[in-house]
Amino acid sequence: MTSATQTLRADAQVIGLVGLGHGTSHFFHLLLAPLFPWLKEAFGLSYAELGLLMTVFFIVSGVGQALAGFVVDRIGALPVLLGGLAFLCISALGLAAANSYVALMLFAAVAGVGNSVFHPADFTVLNRRVSTPRLGHAFSMHGLSGALGWAAAPVFLAGIATLSNWRVALLAAAALAFAVLAVLFVCRDLLDPGEVSESVAQRNTGGSIGDSLQFLRLNAVWMCFAFFLVASLSFGGIQSFAPAALRDLYSVPFTFATACITAYMLASAGGLIVGGFAAARTQYHDRVIAVALTVSGSAALLVALGSMPAWIMIPMLAILGFGAGLAGPSRDLLVRAAAPGNAIGRVYGVVYSGMDIGLAIAPPIYGALMDASRPAWVFILMGSFHFAAIVTAIGVGEHTVRSTQPA
Repeated sequence: MTSATQTLRADAQVIGLVGLGHGTSHFFHLLLAPLFPWLKEAFGLSYAELGLLMTVFFIVSGVGQALAGFVVDRIGALPVLLGGLAFLCISALGLAAANSYVALMLFAAVAGVGNSVFHPADFTVLNRRVSTPRLGHAFSMHGLSGALGWAAAPVFLAGIATLSNWRVALLAAAALAFAVLAVLFVCRDLLDPGEVSESVAQRNTGGSIGDSLQFLRLNAVWMCFAFFLVASLSFGGIQSFAPAALRDLYSVPFTFATACITAYMLASAGGLIVGGFAAARTQYHDRVIAVALTVSGSAALLVALGSMPAWIMIPMLAILGFGAGLAGPSRDLLVRAAAPGNAIGRVYGVVYSGMDIGLAIAPPIYGALMDASRPAWVFILMGSFHFAAIVTAIGVGEHTVRSTQPA
């Protein structure tokens, strides 16, 4: 076997294992939402109380994600990644046994802790274990695995709850998390970078806490954070109220509106794959993002007009999703270019916490628009957030030394 073949095989194994863990984390993003009808009846909850469970999950995850980056850089990505999966397993077991709203809230927070580790740990492993020419494809598959996790959760959980009950569905989710944990533990040698990070060396030689915070002074890091925050505010509209907005704006059945969102998700997955090739062929990742989000933002604004035939909504939502997916791999490479070599985990942890914060605050914003009977503004905001994200991406590019970006 040639050296090139061995490298390709090793890269593929690492990408596959990291993707398996990432898909599980995204599956747990939707651990509760598909079960809301059963939880509402079982505990006598309002929709506002159910929505608060998701807000708690994402707030804890967002805060935890920023902190997890420091832990990754101190003790390594592998133990943090395995710990995150263990927390997800515990959260599902706790939710399955919950007998009160307080218990649901507590274990939603535990799930948030588990979810918080994946981006800093995953990207540390990918950056250190995957050869540079394949990083664009690695980030593409990483995003695709997350999309597949989102797609699998409603079918898996609602299907089992329908056949049995919601507690069995959550026990099955716990078994899934445990199975993934077992696979990653068995294959741990492939995921261990096998090197001591500079931050660990600093700790052993008396490096100060202030030294570990130096990366926070970089403008590019905060522009990356702003990018994730703004972009997730747009995606939060798709996740929460886009089907209802389409139904009201175009007077279509809810099933058709849901099919439009399915088209978005499928096209987004396709965009992630194409985006991996695009990211691998250029060092100007901010330009790829600008083109992709211009297409997607324009599609959202056109949908907001409410004047097109209803049947066009499926291809329009597909265009919107494809653009968002196309930007994904370049987005992650842009963060890599902004991250000092000794602070990869910390940088990814901080900037990806912006995503969780955006997902936590987006539902109330879009919900208020729907309560005010302004469905068009759901898509106007989504498009506007895409264009705002372009500004932040260009800002990152301007503050990054392009010669250090991977080709």
